[in-house]
Amino acid sequence: MKLGRLNHIGVATPSIADSIVFYRDVMGATTIHEPFDIADQGVKVCFVDTPGADGALTGTQIELVEPLPGNTSIAGFLEKNPAGGQHHMCYEVPDIHAAKAAFEALGKRVLGEPRIGAHGTLIFFVHPRDMGGVLTEIMETPKGGH
Repeated sequence: MKLGRLNHIGVATPSIADSIVFYRDVMGATTIHEPFDIADQGVKVCFVDTPGADGALTGTQIELVEPLPGNTSIAGFLEKNPAGGQHHMCYEVPDIHAAKAAFEALGKRVLGEPRIGAHGTLIFFVHPRDMGGVLTEIMETPKGGH
């Protein structure tokens, strides 16, 4: 398994609306996408683009993640971190099923089966205890870039 492109850093937040203000007014973000719900995962998400290098339109994105009612994982994170904070890092791979098999062959704990994520491509998570303390999302590279 080789490290792919860092697609985004997930940031849990108690309020996407407040986080948008922060990224726009404090961090100078100029491209903030419209928030949307992922009902089956119990979250609302919003992507914030960072500037790209070497003429690229965007760099690594920030994924703001707010729990919807009934969500326990992000809500639990926010109970421990009321102001929010870094929740996960997401890396791209060309083949999600090959990546899952490779992580499992290394004895890494894959959390669930691949499912559709916020970018509309297949994802899975790897337990932070097996990834240097970082919850890691593995995402199949979106067709056509972002």
